[in-house]
Amino acid sequence: METDNVMSVANGEISREIGDINLAYMLLAQKLVKQDRVAAMFRLGVSSELADMLASMSLAQIVKLAASNFLLCSFRLNEHASMSAVVGEGKDTMLQQAHMSILMSARSLQTRKTAVAA
Repeated sequence: METDNVMSVANGEISREIGDINLAYMLLAQKLVKQDRVAAMFRLGVSSELADMLASMSLAQIVKLAASNFLLCSFRLNEHASMSAVVGEGKDTMLQQAHMSILMSARSLQTRKTAVAA
């Protein structure tokens, strides 16, 4: 029974932490979109329509959405090979950032091609 209580407390703490991350992410995303829409769309990997929506959301809407139990942000490097290539040991920070930019650009192009084909 005590184990159940510990798990319940841990789950509650994790849910609060997820909410905190979601809120920070949504506020940052909105700030990015308002400052430089095109760069934000690239950095966040979002469409024009979603960028518009992010820019127009009220604080109340953001807080409500952030309260979800699910992370609103996700890994864009969702393959082991891509992640390993970027974080490889001994890799210079500038080289790492350049590699990340190349991977994100390639992914963005692939997403656009898929959308056009559909």
